[in-house]
Amino acid sequence: MTILETVIGLEVHVQLNTKSKIFSYDHNDFGNYPNSDVGAITLAHPGTLPMVSKEVIDMGMKLGLALGGRINRNLIFDRKNYFYPDLPKGYQITQDATPICMGGIVKIRSDDFPHFDIELIKIHLEEDAGKSIHVQNADFTNVDLNRSGVPLLEIVTEPVITSSEQAGLCLIELRKLVRYLGISDGNMERGSLRCDANISVRPPGAPLGSKVEVKNMNSIKNVRKAIDHEIERQTKMTVAGKTIISETRTYNPESNTTSGMRNKEVLNDYRYFPEPDISPIVISDEWYESVKKSLPILPAQVKKTLIEDYGLPNYDANLLSDDRSTAAYFFKTASFCKHYKLISNWIMGPVKSYLNENEMGIDTLNLTPSKLADLIHAVQEKEISHSDATQQAFKYILNHPQIEVSKSIATLGLAQLDDFSEMQQLIEDVLAAYPIKVKEYHNGKKGVIGMFMGLIMKKAVGRIDPQKVNEMIKGTIDKIK
Repeated sequence: MTILETVIGLEVHVQLNTKSKIFSYDHNDFGNYPNSDVGAITLAHPGTLPMVSKEVIDMGMKLGLALGGRINRNLIFDRKNYFYPDLPKGYQITQDATPICMGGIVKIRSDDFPHFDIELIKIHLEEDAGKSIHVQNADFTNVDLNRSGVPLLEIVTEPVITSSEQAGLCLIELRKLVRYLGISDGNMERGSLRCDANISVRPPGAPLGSKVEVKNMNSIKNVRKAIDHEIERQTKMTVAGKTIISETRTYNPESNTTSGMRNKEVLNDYRYFPEPDISPIVISDEWYESVKKSLPILPAQVKKTLIEDYGLPNYDANLLSDDRSTAAYFFKTASFCKHYKLISNWIMGPVKSYLNENEMGIDTLNLTPSKLADLIHAVQEKEISHSDATQQAFKYILNHPQIEVSKSIATLGLAQLDDFSEMQQLIEDVLAAYPIKVKEYHNGKKGVIGMFMGLIMKKAVGRIDPQKVNEMIKGTIDKIK
């Protein structure tokens, strides 16, 4: 049986969330009316010159530093020459010889997968192309140039990935990182993060085989499925003695197949040369240090802090550190409340459910960390039951953010009784009315406590703490001979 190795390299394109495009003042907005964010520079009108956005360079430096790469302090932009109908200039401004970052490592530290590192070749800056929209059953194609000139960071890995699982974890880590850095929303469905996978198979120890580039994947799930399909296709061809053509293929998620688009271009086809309209850019020590100091605490350190300083289990720390805003919300709430595990339970439970139901982020949640802390304190102090807090008070407070937690509880009539003298009398009365059941309890039928609990809760006036009442019932019935 022939055993083949899989070799995968990823090219990940990250669309940056700047206000303007990389070389012009055109707006960088998703979903606007087609061709509404297109000016003279984007259209490559004669006499127009590109202007480099400093914000884009800052973002490139942030990502490079976060991944442990070497920042290139002398930048030159290049022209990559090829023609597509959605690229008005007929060439793309990119970086070839002097990318913003050389090297770097994506560290994969999943609890469900062996730890491994993915080395990077480079990270470079470039402009995005427009979008061709193929109209079904028509003899024409629409072109939307709104995306043309949108800033991109392209992350190129070494061909060291060996499975679709590793490729998926790499994308998850990169998406989390760009969101932490605030440079992109990482939304694959909208094209903010796109991935091309270069895949080849070979006998163990043999030279690299002909690589096939797979495009058109709009989710991490589809990246994994496309890679698995391509591995299977290439393996069958190799075993059958067929030649694998180095080409670009597209992935169809409906049929879970890839199909050929064009032969793979070689490097010389692009005829790279320095962009004559952009002067070399020198990154000074001051500029470099200012960007370095602006880096936030990264996910790995956040997770470590949650475990070591807040005593959270690994599962909680993983989920909370996955999103920068969620982690910040936890830390802010923890400054008002020392019940750290309860804060985590609330964020991962009622808060997360509410956010998912309403398709919103925690940044827009109408519940301040101090209010959540107050609600947790109210439960701990037996001012309200946990079930009432999660099922009623939580949503009421969200809809009435100006009202204090204590007043919200009172308004809803959810406040629990502080004086249990009346409750004690009620318990004694109920037990006296059911002497046979009391005798069954003493004979070992402990389940009758539930019956007594139900009767007492029905007859009680006001809100009471079920746990406290349960303890009172047991204490009282144990004294009855």
